[in-house]
Amino acid sequence: MLVSAKEMLNKAREGKYAVGQFNINNLEWTKAILLTAQELNSPVILGVSEGAGKYMTGYDTVVGMVEGMIKGLNITVPVALHLDHGSFEGAKACINAGFSSIMFDGSHYPIEENIEKTKALVNACDVLGISIEAEVGSIGGEEDGVVGAGECADPDECKAIADLGVTMLAAGIGNIHGKYPENWAGLSFETLEAVKNKVGDMPLVLHGGTGIPEDMIKKAISLGVAKINVNTECQLAFAAATREYVEAGKDQQGKGFDPRKLLAPGFEAIKATVKEKMELFGSVGKA
Repeated sequence: MLVSAKEMLNKAREGKYAVGQFNINNLEWTKAILLTAQELNSPVILGVSEGAGKYMTGYDTVVGMVEGMIKGLNITVPVALHLDHGSFEGAKACINAGFSSIMFDGSHYPIEENIEKTKALVNACDVLGISIEAEVGSIGGEEDGVVGAGECADPDECKAIADLGVTMLAAGIGNIHGKYPENWAGLSFETLEAVKNKVGDMPLVLHGGTGIPEDMIKKAISLGVAKINVNTECQLAFAAATREYVEAGKDQQGKGFDPRKLLAPGFEAIKATVKEKMELFGSVGKA
């Protein structure tokens, strides 16, 4: 049974820990994340980008797979299924498909348009009991080969969006998606504190959780970050473990080519990565 992320994030903010959003790409990913959350008794958010949703043949398939797994694996910890960086149309499609949480990323629109579109979705989510995340100030990172430095959000714009009644807010604080470059300046805690002062108790979201040093993660949590997104790190761990298996020639021994055997080391690597993150974020035992 999928739940909105609202309650888990309010609890996290009050308890000074963060819930991890781990993006899913296929069955292995989803199963690894759900089993780890259950083993560690941690709440969890499964993130789905529009691209990953398309790759998995659509949002109906994703909802069917996740709900089937929760039942089949006897998952009892709170699980939210969340659209990551959704467009307005994507958000509507996920609401219709049965997602329990959505993110509308209107950060590339002028602030008036971001407010208008976010407001329309807040009303729909409110009625349906779905949590909604909004974004102000774009998160940097590589998109089509162009690396953005990671903008810092305007605290007043953050307040304007928060006041619409969103569940959680992603504010750019110099964080980026993917691997961090050598010359990265680090997170802007000044921006984070200024945003926090404007939005009060609103749970804040940190995108681009891969590669941010542990002390920065802990400081961000102490300043009101209640949700941290992780994606690239699981992909890198999966790829490294799969490469090792193939390079060791294990796929050519016996039935080592069977996908269940071939993908097993990568699956375990995802579990290990998720465990490490849940321990860092402080969500273990908080379900």
